[in-house]
Amino acid sequence: MPELPEVETIARILRPELIGRRIVAAQVYWPRTLAAPATPAEFGRALSGETIESVSRRAKYLLLLFKRGNLLIHLRMSGDLRFLAAREAPGKHDRLTLTLDNGRILAFNDPRKFGRIWFLNDAAPVLGRLGPEPLEDNFSAEWLYAALQARHRQLKPLLLDQTFLAGLGNIYTDEALHLAGLHPARISATISTQEAVRLHQAIRAALTAGIDNNGASIDWVYRGGSFQNHFRVYGRTGQPCPVCGAPIQRIVIGQRGTHFCPACQLR
Repeated sequence: MPELPEVETIARILRPELIGRRIVAAQVYWPRTLAAPATPAEFGRALSGETIESVSRRAKYLLLLFKRGNLLIHLRMSGDLRFLAAREAPGKHDRLTLTLDNGRILAFNDPRKFGRIWFLNDAAPVLGRLGPEPLEDNFSAEWLYAALQARHRQLKPLLLDQTFLAGLGNIYTDEALHLAGLHPARISATISTQEAVRLHQAIRAALTAGIDNNGASIDWVYRGGSFQNHFRVYGRTGQPCPVCGAPIQRIVIGQRGTHFCPACQLR
């Protein structure tokens, strides 16, 4: 699933192509892609004639802002956005298309059908439950320490919880915990002030490195990034730790595959 750096990269690519463009038509080929409004006809009527004013990101959501509403896109496991040429037929896995006033067509491609799209006057019901953005000012080391102390959960599942902190997934959580030298099964309330500072810095460093490399391309879903060439632990089971040389191990925590160095990340 694309995480914050991948979604941020997509937003940056789409921004110059979409801002100022008017939606001529919206066609839904897989109705269950729509989380709101309820029907393809309602979706088409709501978007037709609307002009895209901005393209941004919140956590793992892409946001297209219109004068009369917000289009939210969550790519989930296999979602992708691609442009079709004017009058080009949609592909087998294109679930929804937006025809622009320049003739180009933005297609939401989603082979596994888990992706969801909302068009809402107010995005708060979907986005309001999310935790802070890890690259913004309200995510501080002080906030992180207090939030960790207030909970009694293993670090890996807690950092994956989007209501706790927005945007992290399997890759960047594993990378950040290795950078911070913290075991993924460590209980959050046992983290010291200094360790919280390290984790805060590590989260930001891992995400920034991901964005600088246009995200990570590790399967057929998300393409174009190169951060996979800089992984410290993720997907490197049995390979040497870049810090100490010990073999990277893979365990399962909270039903998620987790990569760490048993020497650098002591429990």
